[in-house]
Amino acid sequence: MKKSLIVLSISTLFSACKTDHPPLKPSVDVVNSSYYKEEFRPQYHFSPKTSWMNDPNGLVYNNGTYHLFYQYFPDDIVWGPMHWGHAISKDLVNWEHKKIALYPDDMGYIFSGSAILDKNNSSGLGTEENPPLIAVFTYHDPNKEKKGDVDFQFQGLAYSIDNGDTWNKFKDNPIIPNTTGIRDFRDPKLFWNDQINQWTIALVVKDHVQLWKSSNLKDWSHMSSFGKELGSHGGVWECPDLFEMKVEGSNETKWVSLVSINPGAPNGGSGTQYFVGDFDGVDFTTDQKTSKWIDGGTDNYAGVTYNDTPHGERIFIGWMSNWSYAPDIPTSTWRSSMTVARVLKLKIVNGEFVLFSSPVDAFDKLIEESNTMNFELGALEEKLIPFTNIETAEIKFSATDDFSLRFENDKGELLKCTFLTSKNEVIIDRSKSGMVDFNPNFFPLIKSPIDFNMQSYSVRILLDKSSMEIFINDGQGVVTTRHFNTQPFSGIRIINEAQHSTHLEGFQLSPIKSIWN
Repeated sequence: MKKSLIVLSISTLFSACKTDHPPLKPSVDVVNSSYYKEEFRPQYHFSPKTSWMNDPNGLVYNNGTYHLFYQYFPDDIVWGPMHWGHAISKDLVNWEHKKIALYPDDMGYIFSGSAILDKNNSSGLGTEENPPLIAVFTYHDPNKEKKGDVDFQFQGLAYSIDNGDTWNKFKDNPIIPNTTGIRDFRDPKLFWNDQINQWTIALVVKDHVQLWKSSNLKDWSHMSSFGKELGSHGGVWECPDLFEMKVEGSNETKWVSLVSINPGAPNGGSGTQYFVGDFDGVDFTTDQKTSKWIDGGTDNYAGVTYNDTPHGERIFIGWMSNWSYAPDIPTSTWRSSMTVARVLKLKIVNGEFVLFSSPVDAFDKLIEESNTMNFELGALEEKLIPFTNIETAEIKFSATDDFSLRFENDKGELLKCTFLTSKNEVIIDRSKSGMVDFNPNFFPLIKSPIDFNMQSYSVRILLDKSSMEIFINDGQGVVTTRHFNTQPFSGIRIINEAQHSTHLEGFQLSPIKSIWN
Protein backbone atom coordinates (compact mmCIF):
# COMPACT_ATOMS: atom_id res chain seq x y z
CA MET A 1 0.00 0.00 0.00
CA LYS A 2 1.42 3.38 -1.04
CA LYS A 3 1.30 6.16 1.50
CA SER A 4 1.64 9.94 1.19
CA LEU A 5 2.26 12.61 3.78
CA ILE A 6 0.29 15.85 3.59
CA VAL A 7 0.82 18.92 5.76
CA LEU A 8 -1.54 21.85 5.28
CA SER A 9 -1.69 25.31 6.84
CA ILE A 10 -4.74 27.52 6.38
CA SER A 11 -5.62 30.92 7.72
CA THR A 12 -8.19 33.65 7.80
CA LEU A 13 -7.24 37.19 8.59
CA PHE A 14 -8.77 40.60 8.04
CA SER A 15 -7.14 43.96 8.56
CA ALA A 16 -8.24 47.58 8.76
CA CYS A 17 -6.27 50.68 7.84
CA LYS A 18 -7.18 54.30 7.22
CA THR A 19 -6.69 56.03 3.90
CA ASP A 20 -5.35 59.55 3.54
CA HIS A 21 -7.50 60.33 0.50
CA PRO A 22 -10.72 58.93 -0.97
CA PRO A 23 -10.41 56.36 -3.74
CA LEU A 24 -11.24 57.27 -7.29
CA LYS A 25 -14.44 55.25 -7.59
CA PRO A 26 -15.35 54.03 -4.10
CA SER A 27 -17.63 51.05 -3.83
CA VAL A 28 -17.62 51.30 -0.05
CA ASP A 29 -17.46 54.10 2.50
CA VAL A 30 -13.80 54.91 3.08
CA VAL A 31 -14.65 56.77 6.30
CA ASN A 32 -15.88 53.48 7.79
CA SER A 33 -12.44 51.84 7.92
CA SER A 34 -12.70 50.28 4.48
CA TYR A 35 -9.10 51.02 3.49
CA TYR A 36 -7.55 47.85 2.05
CA LYS A 37 -10.68 45.84 2.87
CA GLU A 38 -12.45 46.20 -0.46
CA GLU A 39 -13.80 43.10 -2.16
CA PHE A 40 -10.95 41.07 -3.73
CA ARG A 41 -8.25 43.26 -2.12
CA PRO A 42 -5.12 41.13 -1.42
CA GLN A 43 -3.95 41.24 2.18
CA TYR A 44 -0.26 40.35 1.80
CA HIS A 45 0.48 41.27 -1.81
CA PHE A 46 1.38 44.78 -2.89
CA SER A 47 -1.42 46.72 -4.57
CA PRO A 48 -1.80 50.49 -5.08
CA LYS A 49 -4.03 52.54 -2.77
CA THR A 50 -6.24 53.39 -5.73
CA SER A 51 -6.24 53.34 -9.53
CA TRP A 52 -4.53 51.32 -12.26
CA MET A 53 -1.16 49.54 -11.89
CA ASN A 54 0.81 47.25 -14.17
CA ASP A 55 4.53 46.39 -14.69
CA PRO A 56 7.02 46.57 -11.82
CA ASN A 57 9.76 49.08 -12.65
CA GLY A 58 13.06 50.30 -11.21
CA LEU A 59 13.60 47.45 -8.75
CA VAL A 60 16.67 48.58 -6.80
CA TYR A 61 18.05 48.28 -3.27
CA ASN A 62 19.87 51.19 -1.65
CA ASN A 63 20.78 52.17 1.88
CA GLY A 64 18.57 49.59 3.58
CA THR A 65 15.56 50.17 1.33
CA TYR A 66 14.01 48.09 -1.43
CA HIS A 67 12.34 50.33 -4.00
CA LEU A 68 9.35 49.19 -6.02
CA PHE A 69 8.36 51.52 -8.83
CA TYR A 70 5.50 50.54 -11.09
CA GLN A 71 3.45 51.56 -14.10
CA TYR A 72 0.64 53.70 -12.74
CA PHE A 73 -2.29 55.79 -13.93
CA PRO A 74 -3.61 57.76 -10.94
CA ASP A 75 -6.79 59.08 -12.60
CA ASP A 76 -8.70 55.88 -13.33
CA ILE A 77 -8.77 52.11 -12.82
CA VAL A 78 -8.02 51.47 -16.50
CA TRP A 79 -4.73 51.98 -18.33
CA GLY A 80 -3.94 55.61 -19.22
CA PRO A 81 -0.97 57.99 -19.50
CA MET A 82 1.71 56.14 -17.60
CA HIS A 83 3.51 57.44 -14.50
CA TRP A 84 5.94 55.68 -12.16
CA GLY A 85 4.24 54.93 -8.86
CA HIS A 86 6.54 54.24 -5.91
CA ALA A 87 6.65 52.13 -2.75
CA ILE A 88 9.46 51.11 -0.40
CA SER A 89 10.14 48.20 1.94
CA LYS A 90 12.77 47.09 4.42
CA ASP A 91 12.00 43.38 4.00
CA LEU A 92 10.15 42.92 0.66
CA VAL A 93 7.04 41.95 2.62
CA ASN A 94 5.71 45.12 4.29
CA TRP A 95 5.33 48.12 1.99
CA GLU A 96 5.05 51.88 2.49
CA HIS A 97 3.40 53.99 -0.21
CA LYS A 98 5.39 56.96 -1.51
CA LYS A 99 4.42 59.84 -3.76
CA ILE A 100 4.47 59.42 -7.54
CA ALA A 101 8.08 59.35 -8.72
CA LEU A 102 7.86 60.22 -12.42
CA TYR A 103 5.13 62.08 -14.31
CA PRO A 104 4.50 62.28 -18.07
CA ASP A 105 5.85 65.42 -19.73
CA ASP A 106 6.00 66.99 -23.18
CA MET A 107 8.23 64.13 -24.37
CA GLY A 108 5.61 61.51 -23.56
CA TYR A 109 4.32 58.94 -21.10
CA ILE A 110 6.73 57.18 -18.72
CA PHE A 111 6.82 53.51 -19.70
CA SER A 112 8.74 50.65 -18.07
CA GLY A 113 12.40 50.71 -17.10
CA SER A 114 14.92 50.02 -14.36
CA ALA A 115 17.12 51.69 -11.75
CA ILE A 116 20.61 51.34 -10.28
CA LEU A 117 22.87 53.06 -7.77
CA ASP A 118 25.63 54.92 -9.65
CA LYS A 119 28.15 54.10 -6.91
CA ASN A 120 31.09 55.90 -8.45
CA ASN A 121 29.04 58.83 -9.79
CA SER A 122 30.07 57.95 -13.34
CA SER A 123 27.13 60.02 -14.59
CA GLY A 124 28.28 63.17 -12.76
CA LEU A 125 24.68 63.67 -11.65
CA GLY A 126 25.52 63.29 -7.97
CA THR A 127 28.74 63.40 -5.98
CA GLU A 128 31.24 60.85 -4.75
CA GLU A 129 29.91 61.40 -1.24
CA ASN A 130 26.28 61.17 -2.38
CA PRO A 131 26.05 59.02 -5.52
CA PRO A 132 22.73 59.19 -7.37
CA LEU A 133 20.09 56.62 -8.07
CA ILE A 134 19.66 56.45 -11.83
CA ALA A 135 16.42 55.42 -13.53
CA VAL A 136 16.22 54.64 -17.24
CA PHE A 137 12.81 54.30 -18.83
CA THR A 138 10.96 54.39 -22.11
CA TYR A 139 9.33 57.60 -23.25
CA HIS A 140 6.18 56.94 -25.28
CA ASP A 141 5.14 59.98 -27.33
CA PRO A 142 1.38 59.71 -28.05
CA ASN A 143 1.45 62.63 -30.49
CA LYS A 144 4.06 60.95 -32.67
CA GLU A 145 2.11 57.71 -32.46
CA LYS A 146 -1.09 59.41 -33.62
CA LYS A 147 0.73 60.98 -36.57
CA GLY A 148 1.86 57.55 -37.71
CA ASP A 149 5.56 58.02 -36.90
CA VAL A 150 7.46 54.87 -35.94
CA ASP A 151 10.00 56.53 -33.62
CA PHE A 152 7.57 57.37 -30.82
CA GLN A 153 9.35 55.15 -28.24
CA PHE A 154 12.84 56.10 -27.02
CA GLN A 155 14.83 55.94 -23.79
CA GLY A 156 15.09 58.61 -21.10
CA LEU A 157 16.96 59.05 -17.83
CA ALA A 158 16.10 60.51 -14.43
CA TYR A 159 18.17 60.74 -11.26
CA SER A 160 17.66 61.10 -7.52
CA ILE A 161 20.11 62.26 -4.85
CA ASP A 162 17.78 61.63 -1.89
CA ASN A 163 17.36 57.83 -2.17
CA GLY A 164 14.38 58.02 -4.49
CA ASP A 165 12.20 60.53 -2.68
CA THR A 166 12.43 63.08 -5.52
CA TRP A 167 13.53 62.72 -9.13
CA ASN A 168 14.93 65.03 -11.80
CA LYS A 169 14.72 64.28 -15.52
CA PHE A 170 18.03 64.50 -17.40
CA LYS A 171 18.16 67.75 -19.38
CA ASP A 172 19.51 66.09 -22.55
CA ASN A 173 16.93 63.29 -22.89
CA PRO A 174 16.56 61.07 -24.84
CA ILE A 175 19.70 59.11 -24.03
CA ILE A 176 18.89 56.48 -26.71
CA PRO A 177 16.74 57.80 -29.59
CA ASN A 178 14.78 55.37 -31.74
CA THR A 179 16.58 54.97 -35.05
CA THR A 180 15.51 51.35 -35.57
CA GLY A 181 12.54 52.02 -37.83
CA ILE A 182 10.53 49.78 -35.48
CA ARG A 183 7.63 50.93 -33.30
CA ASP A 184 8.34 48.69 -30.30
CA PHE A 185 11.59 49.92 -28.74
CA ARG A 186 11.32 49.84 -24.98
CA ASP A 187 11.73 48.59 -21.41
CA PRO A 188 15.45 49.18 -20.69
CA LYS A 189 17.03 46.96 -18.02
CA LEU A 190 20.23 48.59 -16.75
CA PHE A 191 23.12 46.76 -15.04
CA TRP A 192 26.88 47.05 -14.48
CA ASN A 193 28.88 44.87 -16.87
CA ASP A 194 32.06 43.66 -15.11
CA GLN A 195 33.43 42.06 -18.24
CA ILE A 196 33.85 45.34 -20.11
CA ASN A 197 33.70 47.68 -17.09
CA GLN A 198 30.79 49.60 -18.55
CA TRP A 199 27.10 50.04 -17.96
CA THR A 200 24.87 47.84 -20.10
CA ILE A 201 21.22 48.12 -21.10
CA ALA A 202 19.05 45.29 -22.43
CA LEU A 203 16.24 46.66 -24.65
CA VAL A 204 13.46 44.86 -26.48
CA VAL A 205 12.91 45.69 -30.14
CA LYS A 206 9.65 43.99 -31.17
CA ASP A 207 10.92 40.40 -31.52
CA HIS A 208 14.44 40.47 -30.11
CA VAL A 209 16.73 42.00 -27.46
CA GLN A 210 19.40 44.61 -28.11
CA LEU A 211 22.37 45.23 -25.79
CA TRP A 212 23.86 48.73 -25.42
CA LYS A 213 26.89 50.04 -23.49
CA SER A 214 27.97 53.31 -21.84
CA SER A 215 30.70 54.55 -19.54
CA ASN A 216 28.72 57.49 -18.17
CA LEU A 217 25.04 56.40 -18.37
CA LYS A 218 24.33 59.27 -20.76
CA ASP A 219 26.06 58.36 -24.04
CA TRP A 220 25.17 54.92 -25.43
CA SER A 221 26.28 52.68 -28.30
CA HIS A 222 24.77 49.44 -29.59
CA MET A 223 26.77 46.23 -28.98
CA SER A 224 24.75 43.20 -30.10
CA SER A 225 21.36 41.57 -30.52
CA PHE A 226 19.80 38.18 -29.81
CA GLY A 227 16.47 36.41 -29.83
CA LYS A 228 14.98 36.52 -33.31
CA GLU A 229 15.41 32.77 -33.67
CA LEU A 230 14.84 31.92 -30.00
CA GLY A 231 11.81 31.00 -27.96
CA SER A 232 8.21 32.00 -28.51
CA HIS A 233 7.13 34.78 -30.85
CA GLY A 234 3.36 34.74 -30.54
CA GLY A 235 3.39 38.41 -29.56
CA VAL A 236 5.63 41.39 -28.89
CA TRP A 237 8.62 40.88 -26.60
CA GLU A 238 8.70 43.10 -23.50
CA CYS A 239 10.49 43.74 -20.19
CA PRO A 240 13.88 42.03 -20.66
CA ASP A 241 16.37 41.19 -17.94
CA LEU A 242 19.87 39.73 -18.08
CA PHE A 243 21.90 38.54 -15.08
CA GLU A 244 24.53 36.06 -13.98
CA MET A 245 23.69 33.21 -11.59
CA LYS A 246 25.65 30.50 -9.85
CA VAL A 247 24.46 27.00 -10.67
CA GLU A 248 23.43 25.50 -7.33
CA GLY A 249 25.70 22.69 -6.15
CA SER A 250 28.59 23.64 -8.46
CA ASN A 251 31.17 26.32 -9.16
CA GLU A 252 29.67 27.03 -12.57
CA THR A 253 27.90 30.27 -13.43
CA LYS A 254 25.48 30.93 -16.28
CA TRP A 255 23.58 33.96 -17.55
CA VAL A 256 19.80 34.11 -17.54
CA SER A 257 17.71 36.28 -19.84
CA LEU A 258 14.07 36.99 -18.99
CA VAL A 259 11.70 38.13 -21.74
CA SER A 260 7.97 38.68 -21.33
CA ILE A 261 5.65 38.12 -24.29
CA ASN A 262 2.07 39.12 -25.00
CA PRO A 263 0.24 37.22 -26.34
CA GLY A 264 1.85 33.81 -26.73
CA ALA A 265 2.02 32.25 -23.24
CA PRO A 266 1.20 28.52 -22.94
CA ASN A 267 -2.15 29.08 -21.21
CA GLY A 268 -3.05 32.12 -23.29
CA GLY A 269 -2.26 35.82 -23.18
CA SER A 270 0.73 37.08 -21.20
CA GLY A 271 3.72 35.14 -19.87
CA THR A 272 7.45 35.36 -19.16
CA GLN A 273 9.99 33.07 -20.79
CA TYR A 274 13.63 32.64 -19.88
CA PHE A 275 16.82 31.54 -21.59
CA VAL A 276 19.97 30.17 -19.96
CA GLY A 277 23.28 30.75 -21.70
CA ASP A 278 26.57 32.64 -21.68
CA PHE A 279 27.50 36.32 -21.90
CA ASP A 280 31.02 37.51 -22.76
CA GLY A 281 30.25 41.14 -22.03
CA VAL A 282 29.11 41.83 -25.59
CA ASP A 283 27.12 38.84 -26.91
CA PHE A 284 24.58 36.64 -25.16
CA THR A 285 24.50 33.11 -26.59
CA THR A 286 22.49 30.04 -25.72
CA ASP A 287 21.95 26.50 -26.97
CA GLN A 288 18.35 26.67 -25.78
CA LYS A 289 15.93 26.76 -28.71
CA THR A 290 12.55 26.39 -27.04
CA SER A 291 10.98 28.53 -24.36
CA LYS A 292 11.11 27.82 -20.68
CA TRP A 293 8.59 29.69 -18.56
CA ILE A 294 9.23 31.31 -15.21
CA ASP A 295 5.62 30.59 -14.22
CA GLY A 296 3.15 28.04 -15.58
CA GLY A 297 0.09 30.05 -14.57
CA THR A 298 -1.79 32.87 -16.25
CA ASP A 299 -1.05 35.76 -13.91
CA ASN A 300 2.64 36.55 -13.66
CA TYR A 301 3.83 39.02 -16.28
CA ALA A 302 6.53 41.65 -16.91
CA GLY A 303 8.55 40.45 -13.93
CA VAL A 304 12.15 41.61 -13.49
CA THR A 305 14.78 41.35 -10.77
CA TYR A 306 16.33 43.71 -8.24
CA ASN A 307 19.62 45.47 -8.83
CA ASP A 308 22.20 45.92 -6.04
CA THR A 309 20.70 43.49 -3.50
CA PRO A 310 22.67 43.41 -0.24
CA HIS A 311 23.94 39.82 -0.55
CA GLY A 312 23.79 39.39 -4.31
CA GLU A 313 20.45 37.55 -4.25
CA ARG A 314 18.43 37.53 -7.44
CA ILE A 315 14.98 38.68 -6.30
CA PHE A 316 12.02 38.78 -8.68
CA ILE A 317 8.62 40.52 -8.61
CA GLY A 318 5.97 40.19 -11.35
CA TRP A 319 2.69 41.87 -12.21
CA MET A 320 -0.05 39.48 -11.08
CA SER A 321 -2.39 39.81 -14.05
CA ASN A 322 -2.81 39.02 -17.73
CA TRP A 323 -3.39 41.49 -20.57
CA SER A 324 -6.13 39.23 -21.95
CA TYR A 325 -8.47 40.36 -19.17
CA ALA A 326 -6.59 42.83 -16.93
CA PRO A 327 -8.71 45.88 -17.91
CA ASP A 328 -11.88 44.08 -16.80
CA ILE A 329 -10.79 42.63 -13.44
CA PRO A 330 -13.87 43.18 -11.21
CA THR A 331 -12.50 45.77 -8.79
CA SER A 332 -13.81 49.31 -8.44
CA THR A 333 -11.30 51.50 -6.58
CA TRP A 334 -7.99 49.89 -7.61
CA ARG A 335 -6.81 47.39 -10.15
CA SER A 336 -3.92 44.90 -10.10
CA SER A 337 -1.45 43.44 -7.62
CA MET A 338 2.13 42.21 -7.63
CA THR A 339 3.33 38.69 -6.90
CA VAL A 340 5.12 38.08 -3.63
CA ALA A 341 8.83 38.79 -3.89
CA ARG A 342 10.62 35.61 -4.95
CA VAL A 343 14.23 34.45 -4.72
CA LEU A 344 15.49 32.87 -7.94
CA LYS A 345 17.96 29.99 -8.03
CA LEU A 346 19.43 28.11 -10.99
CA LYS A 347 19.64 24.32 -10.73
CA ILE A 348 20.18 21.35 -13.01
CA VAL A 349 17.23 18.94 -13.27
CA ASN A 350 17.56 15.88 -15.51
CA GLY A 351 20.47 17.48 -17.32
CA GLU A 352 18.71 20.79 -18.00
CA PHE A 353 19.03 24.20 -16.42
CA VAL A 354 15.87 25.12 -14.51
CA LEU A 355 15.09 28.42 -12.80
CA PHE A 356 13.59 27.84 -9.35
CA SER A 357 11.68 30.52 -7.46
CA SER A 358 10.31 30.68 -3.93
CA PRO A 359 9.04 33.40 -1.56
CA VAL A 360 11.67 35.47 0.22
CA ASP A 361 12.47 34.20 3.73
CA ALA A 362 10.96 37.29 5.35
CA PHE A 363 7.53 36.16 4.19
CA ASP A 364 7.55 33.52 6.95
CA LYS A 365 7.15 36.33 9.50
CA LEU A 366 3.51 36.62 8.44
CA ILE A 367 2.67 33.01 9.27
CA GLU A 368 1.39 32.35 12.80
CA GLU A 369 1.48 29.16 14.87
CA SER A 370 -0.72 26.28 13.81
CA ASN A 371 -2.69 23.36 15.21
CA THR A 372 -2.40 19.87 13.74
CA MET A 373 -4.57 16.80 13.11
CA ASN A 374 -4.15 13.39 11.45
CA PHE A 375 -6.55 11.29 9.36
CA GLU A 376 -6.78 8.57 6.72
CA LEU A 377 -8.05 8.73 3.13
CA GLY A 378 -9.01 5.55 1.32
CA ALA A 379 -8.73 4.97 -2.41
CA LEU A 380 -10.50 7.82 -4.27
CA GLU A 381 -11.92 9.04 -0.95
CA GLU A 382 -12.73 12.69 -0.26
CA LYS A 383 -12.62 14.54 3.04
CA LEU A 384 -14.00 18.02 3.66
CA ILE A 385 -12.12 20.09 6.22
CA PRO A 386 -14.47 22.91 7.28
CA PHE A 387 -13.17 26.32 8.31
CA THR A 388 -14.62 29.78 8.64
CA ASN A 389 -13.83 32.33 5.95
CA ILE A 390 -10.68 31.03 4.35
CA GLU A 391 -9.30 34.15 2.64
CA THR A 392 -5.55 34.21 3.33
CA ALA A 393 -3.77 30.91 3.66
CA GLU A 394 -0.56 28.98 3.36
CA ILE A 395 -1.11 25.37 2.38
CA LYS A 396 1.74 22.87 2.36
CA PHE A 397 1.86 19.18 1.61
CA SER A 398 4.23 16.47 0.53
CA ALA A 399 2.90 13.53 -1.48
CA THR A 400 3.78 10.61 -3.73
CA ASP A 401 0.47 10.24 -5.56
CA ASP A 402 -2.26 12.13 -7.38
CA PHE A 403 -4.16 14.59 -5.18
CA SER A 404 -6.66 17.38 -5.54
CA LEU A 405 -7.45 20.26 -3.23
CA ARG A 406 -10.79 21.98 -3.74
CA PHE A 407 -11.63 25.25 -2.03
CA GLU A 408 -15.40 25.58 -1.51
CA ASN A 409 -18.00 27.92 -0.06
CA ASP A 410 -21.74 27.85 0.68
CA LYS A 411 -22.55 29.56 -2.64
CA GLY A 412 -21.15 26.60 -4.55
CA GLU A 413 -18.05 28.43 -5.74
CA LEU A 414 -15.13 26.07 -6.29
CA LEU A 415 -11.42 26.47 -6.96
CA LYS A 416 -9.71 23.17 -7.65
CA CYS A 417 -5.99 22.34 -7.81
CA THR A 418 -5.00 18.89 -9.08
CA PHE A 419 -1.49 17.41 -8.92
CA LEU A 420 -1.10 14.52 -11.35
CA THR A 421 2.12 12.56 -10.98
CA SER A 422 0.80 10.14 -13.60
CA LYS A 423 0.78 12.93 -16.22
CA ASN A 424 3.48 15.25 -14.82
CA GLU A 425 0.94 18.03 -14.77
CA VAL A 426 -0.73 20.53 -12.48
CA ILE A 427 -4.27 21.61 -13.37
CA ILE A 428 -6.09 24.61 -11.94
CA ASP A 429 -9.84 24.71 -12.57
CA ARG A 430 -11.29 28.15 -11.86
CA SER A 431 -14.36 27.74 -14.07
CA LYS A 432 -16.70 27.85 -11.04
CA SER A 433 -14.53 29.95 -8.73
CA GLY A 434 -16.87 32.95 -8.50
CA MET A 435 -16.93 35.88 -10.91
CA VAL A 436 -15.67 34.37 -14.15
CA ASP A 437 -17.77 36.07 -16.83
CA PHE A 438 -16.31 39.60 -16.65
CA ASN A 439 -14.19 38.82 -19.71
CA PRO A 440 -14.47 35.90 -22.19
CA ASN A 441 -10.69 35.45 -22.07
CA PHE A 442 -10.61 34.67 -18.35
CA PHE A 443 -9.18 31.23 -19.08
CA PRO A 444 -11.10 28.64 -16.98
CA LEU A 445 -8.63 25.75 -17.10
CA ILE A 446 -4.89 26.21 -16.53
CA LYS A 447 -2.42 23.40 -17.15
CA SER A 448 1.26 23.47 -16.26
CA PRO A 449 3.83 20.72 -16.83
CA ILE A 450 5.96 19.71 -13.85
CA ASP A 451 8.43 16.86 -13.44
CA PHE A 452 7.06 14.63 -10.67
CA ASN A 453 9.66 11.93 -11.44
CA MET A 454 10.74 11.41 -7.84
CA GLN A 455 9.71 9.47 -4.74
CA SER A 456 7.80 12.42 -3.33
CA TYR A 457 7.00 16.01 -4.20
CA SER A 458 6.28 19.07 -2.12
CA VAL A 459 3.71 21.79 -2.67
CA ARG A 460 3.35 25.20 -1.06
CA ILE A 461 0.28 27.28 -1.86
CA LEU A 462 -0.15 30.94 -0.96
CA LEU A 463 -3.84 31.80 -1.05
CA ASP A 464 -4.84 35.45 -0.76
CA LYS A 465 -8.07 37.26 -1.51
CA SER A 466 -8.34 36.84 -5.30
CA SER A 467 -4.99 35.15 -5.91
CA MET A 468 -3.16 31.85 -5.58
CA GLU A 469 0.55 31.10 -6.01
CA ILE A 470 1.68 27.46 -6.06
CA PHE A 471 5.33 26.49 -5.56
CA ILE A 472 6.13 22.86 -6.37
CA ASN A 473 9.31 21.08 -5.27
CA ASP A 474 10.73 24.21 -3.60
CA GLY A 475 9.93 26.34 -6.63
CA GLN A 476 10.96 24.04 -9.47
CA GLY A 477 7.50 24.71 -10.85
CA VAL A 478 5.34 27.77 -10.12
CA VAL A 479 1.71 28.43 -11.02
CA THR A 480 0.18 31.87 -10.33
CA THR A 481 -3.50 32.58 -10.93
CA ARG A 482 -6.23 35.05 -10.02
CA HIS A 483 -9.76 34.13 -8.92
CA PHE A 484 -12.75 36.14 -7.69
CA ASN A 485 -14.92 34.19 -5.29
CA THR A 486 -17.75 36.39 -4.00
CA GLN A 487 -17.92 34.72 -0.60
CA PRO A 488 -14.99 33.50 1.49
CA PHE A 489 -14.11 29.85 1.09
CA SER A 490 -15.36 27.89 4.10
CA GLY A 491 -13.78 24.52 3.50
CA ILE A 492 -11.10 22.55 1.73
CA ARG A 493 -12.01 19.23 0.19
CA ILE A 494 -9.01 16.91 -0.02
CA ILE A 495 -9.45 14.30 -2.74
CA ASN A 496 -7.28 11.22 -3.03
CA GLU A 497 -7.08 10.64 -6.80
CA ALA A 498 -5.11 7.40 -6.34
CA GLN A 499 -6.41 3.83 -6.34
CA HIS A 500 -5.00 3.11 -2.88
CA SER A 501 -5.32 4.55 0.61
CA THR A 502 -3.32 7.49 1.87
CA HIS A 503 -2.34 8.49 5.38
CA LEU A 504 -2.44 12.24 6.06
CA GLU A 505 -0.54 13.68 9.00
CA GLY A 506 0.14 17.06 10.51
CA PHE A 507 -2.83 18.96 9.10
CA GLN A 508 -2.23 22.55 10.26
CA LEU A 509 -4.13 25.81 10.62
CA SER A 510 -1.65 28.69 10.34
CA PRO A 511 -3.01 32.26 10.20
CA ILE A 512 -1.25 34.70 7.86
CA LYS A 513 -1.10 38.29 9.03
CA SER A 514 -2.10 41.17 6.79
CA ILE A 515 0.64 43.62 5.81
CA TRP A 516 -1.85 46.52 5.88
CA ASN A 517 -2.49 46.80 9.63
